[in-house]
Amino acid sequence: MDEIDARILDALRADGRASITAVAEAAHVSRANAYARVARLVDDGVITGFTAKVDPRLSGRGSSAYVTMRVEQAAWHELRDRLREIPEVEHFALVGGDFDVILLVRARDNEDLRRVVLEELTSIPSVRDTKTSLVFEDHDQR
Repeated sequence: MDEIDARILDALRADGRASITAVAEAAHVSRANAYARVARLVDDGVITGFTAKVDPRLSGRGSSAYVTMRVEQAAWHELRDRLREIPEVEHFALVGGDFDVILLVRARDNEDLRRVVLEELTSIPSVRDTKTSLVFEDHDQR
């Protein structure tokens, strides 16, 4: 990774649908150089995919919360696989500190959010407890 790669990544974060020509212009390199670098970044696993940014409210996910969980750490791999199966869990991470896992949950409404937390998450055997913090307003910085 060098400064040119960083500029390419910034351009793609800003617009994942940007043409190679636009990426090259943003990175101040030739189109061929930008194409080769993007291909290398993909091959090396730096770029893991291209996605669309979706407004959660406009897409029917009007209720969001961060949920922290204390879990039996020996069961992390099974828990990780189970969390991947819950469509409302947008992001999760194993962390250190007062809790073990933090999740971003996006649901249709508060009733649906309640179902995810109190029925789906707490029914997983390795989950010891959860704490839910409602998101009143969120901002995607990238």
